[in-house]
Amino acid sequence: MTSTVTNVVPRILIVGGGYAGFYTAWKLEKQLRKGEADVTIVDPLPYMTYLPFLPEVAAGAIEPRHAVVATRRHLKRTHVVAAKVTAIDHANKVATITPALGEPYQFPYDQIVVTAGSVSRTFPIPGIAENAIGMKAIEEAVWVRDKLLSNFDKAAALPAGPARERLLTVVVVGGGFAGIETFAELRSFASALLEKYPELSFDETHFHLIEAMGRIMPEVSLKTSEWVLKDLAKRGAFVHLDTQVTGAVGGNVELSTGEIIPTDIIVWTAGVMANPQVVKGGDLPTEERGRIRAQADLRVVDAEGNVVEGAWTAGAVAAVPDLTGGGVGGYCVPNAQHAVRQAKRLAKNLIAVLRGELPKDYVHKNLGAVAGLGLYNGVFQSGNLALKGFVAWIAHRGYHGLAMPSWERKWRVLWGWWNNFWLGRDIVNLEPVQHPRGFFEEFASRPRPAVAAADAAPAAKAPVAK
Repeated sequence: MTSTVTNVVPRILIVGGGYAGFYTAWKLEKQLRKGEADVTIVDPLPYMTYLPFLPEVAAGAIEPRHAVVATRRHLKRTHVVAAKVTAIDHANKVATITPALGEPYQFPYDQIVVTAGSVSRTFPIPGIAENAIGMKAIEEAVWVRDKLLSNFDKAAALPAGPARERLLTVVVVGGGFAGIETFAELRSFASALLEKYPELSFDETHFHLIEAMGRIMPEVSLKTSEWVLKDLAKRGAFVHLDTQVTGAVGGNVELSTGEIIPTDIIVWTAGVMANPQVVKGGDLPTEERGRIRAQADLRVVDAEGNVVEGAWTAGAVAAVPDLTGGGVGGYCVPNAQHAVRQAKRLAKNLIAVLRGELPKDYVHKNLGAVAGLGLYNGVFQSGNLALKGFVAWIAHRGYHGLAMPSWERKWRVLWGWWNNFWLGRDIVNLEPVQHPRGFFEEFASRPRPAVAAADAAPAAKAPVAK
């Protein structure tokens, strides 16, 4: 039995407001005729985060607010709901929406688009859950930036020694693109900060990247990845290959090699997984890695390849076949390049189905890989073509500057880069923002305890001696 949808106009529910969800809604707005469908997007965050900019946010090269896109500002014809989808009953075409305040409620739909993205994939290593931080959200990038700045301030007030060097030590786990960009940007940031801290020396700063495999950046050629390793080594950054983290307890990162690295900044970038809250909270079919099964036209399919009518998926939460043959395991890799393009194709296909037309397959050959390695340094690989250094850095900024959705956001990012070129990085530390009421609470007056007030009352009525 299916739920009754009273609307004459088809209702489209988009679960997740990241790359794929935002772009799907954005393109639906532009391509749907007036009154042709009613679109609702549900996400607990009021913005889409442009993930490739997070390393630059952590390094103070981009203002945090410029790396996100306000959903309500740019989705003018879409119903935006700040909440979580906690259950999907596609057999009855009903989703459970749970707001931050208030009771969960049922939302009937005709078409559902699941674009809930991915989260950091971790392992049960002692101390990681308690002491590490990811690089999947703008809040994480801001925390890393402010924490590093705070540590520099604290270290400058200490005498030289182990305590000072611990504050100036950063460990990044994972040698993929996200890990290498974060690692290189933070190393560049720390080197620039030393100019403002004459009390500290370069030799007291320690940057370690831990990678379990025998190489970094599998998206580029081995030759290019080896160049990156040499470049990082020249800048005083240490990369530990064929090494695993075995513990992160008591302010020490323990490695499988037996080495112990004292630090309180541990950034985890060792892989992602499909958002488990959405995937496990629904009845849509999944494959062995926990992603929602899809065919090339982005419709959800079951294990036998039968289309699940009214269900679509894209982005990191989806297992989408890579028809170019270049994907890992035959599927599109979970990156921004695929998510954006899949969303655009999904919007066109969904509209085609609503109009009784046939959807088309998603086909996109990877254009290449580009990474920023700190200010004025980068790497770019497309086929056999590899660019390194300043030229690749220009390509990195050019590509991502143009890829940022909406001209309003593009201009904010470009203007920030222009200002930084002349004025340098902004090194204002706003770590107290993490505890905004601390200063107020410290000096705020409080009511006197009830017992003390009662004891004082009789004394106040005592007669005055004459």
